Amino acid sequence: MFAAENRFLGRYTRAVTIGRWRWQGAVALAVGLAACVDGSPPIEGDGDGTSGGSSTTGPVVGDVTGPPMEGSTGGLTTDSPQPGTTTVVDDSSGPGSTGSTGEPGCEDCPEAQLDVVFVVDNSVSMGAPQHRLATAAEALMEQFALLEADRGIELDLHLMVTTTDFGNPLCTPFQPAGYSPSMGAPIDTPCVDRLDDFESLNGLLVTPEICTDVCGDSIAPSDPFVAVRGGEDNVPDGTALDALQCLLPQGLIGCGFESPLETMLQALNPGAGWNQPGNPFLRDDAALALVLLTDEMDCSAQDYSIFDNPELMNANPNTGSPQASSAICWNAGVSCDGPDGMGIYSDCMPTVGSGLHATARYRQYLIDELVGNQGKEVMMLALTGVPQVVEHSTEPPFEPVAGGIDDLVVRDWIDFPYPAGDIIPSEWALGIDAAEKTFQLGIGPACTTADSEGTFTQAVPAPRIQEVCQALDEQEGAAHCCIESVCDDDYSPAMNCLRGMLETSL
Repeated sequence: MFAAENRFLGRYTRAVTIGRWRWQGAVALAVGLAACVDGSPPIEGDGDGTSGGSSTTGPVVGDVTGPPMEGSTGGLTTDSPQPGTTTVVDDSSGPGSTGSTGEPGCEDCPEAQLDVVFVVDNSVSMGAPQHRLATAAEALMEQFALLEADRGIELDLHLMVTTTDFGNPLCTPFQPAGYSPSMGAPIDTPCVDRLDDFESLNGLLVTPEICTDVCGDSIAPSDPFVAVRGGEDNVPDGTALDALQCLLPQGLIGCGFESPLETMLQALNPGAGWNQPGNPFLRDDAALALVLLTDEMDCSAQDYSIFDNPELMNANPNTGSPQASSAICWNAGVSCDGPDGMGIYSDCMPTVGSGLHATARYRQYLIDELVGNQGKEVMMLALTGVPQVVEHSTEPPFEPVAGGIDDLVVRDWIDFPYPAGDIIPSEWALGIDAAEKTFQLGIGPACTTADSEGTFTQAVPAPRIQEVCQALDEQEGAAHCCIESVCDDDYSPAMNCLRGMLETSL
């Protein structure tokens, strides 16, 4: 058992010394917003009987079921991959072989294929969470090592990173030169080669250490994703862990109308270039794990005219007039009862037909198509706006059992500095109050935390992501959804939950 574990760790990890990391909390400043742009083609088939409206360009899964993948059997398999599914394993690889690291392969171990998509929020407030996720990549690889050792298998991994940025007409005027929204496409450039992305658009926040603390050299895979199996990987100048830690920090210049569900869907588009036959990221016989990291509400827009609709806007307290802000995402995407006399809302549910894509679009593709038609195992780890998790199960899948979503209270902002109120000290010092935060975000925070360096993380609830994630538990067996807090100081327990979901799927 321990010999197998050590072989895995030798292939995937390196000694990492994280320097003392300082990052001053971001101050959200209001930015002028441009008018919407019309004339984009509609996105069809939203799963709720609605259609189109102005929308985005780029690769689109235009149907919630999507075209089937030929020859798909799905799920975790112990068979060898089909020829041409990866470039990182040659014909000589197999039981007892020696890979590129010089480590012996796993003798007589059945193989399990797993494709993992990381959807990383790259808006201005996400520096600390990105750093925590990249740091936790080492824990993730260690969990994969334990899984291999405990279950006597050999993992065949594909690891892809994209962002929450699907573009938005209100963000386009502020995009730096050379920057394009990912729209679900893989990001394969090491963060040290794009350090300008770690300077906020207003120039007040410059935090290259988010990247450089975890990525010392320009290390990247030779494909749009990291691939590793046995003793082989596609990282010429380092390890799979090196490459993953260089890809996960995505910077601070992404659109603040985050669209993690839509970019996730586009990453899974079978017609996308990175999923084409020959060397696809997605493989017919692989299980699928989705890791979503964001501190805001999903704002995957079907109709961009909602950003021109005063009825969906909150009033700017400085002018008294309705103005476009991220509050539109909450107002268009969620319906609640209340608030009561304490400012608390109840029975909050994703809204259908309000200009955002219905969550049915994502539930149906993941469950009806990938699980139902293709027979895949699909699981999701959502690091979003819920209270901090205080306890996890000691049995697989090691899911949260105290704190987290069970303690979530949807409420208005409390007007006083944290911890007596909700306003972080740096914003309070600038005169930002609860009225300003309500204008900016629409709903109060699900969690607020400060680490030992005084860096704050604050996140609002994400009921649209919650609904899609929890729908995956319709699959047979143990949990396929793990909702953790983006405010947690350490994401290692979340990586353990991801490993646990995989383990119970075997």
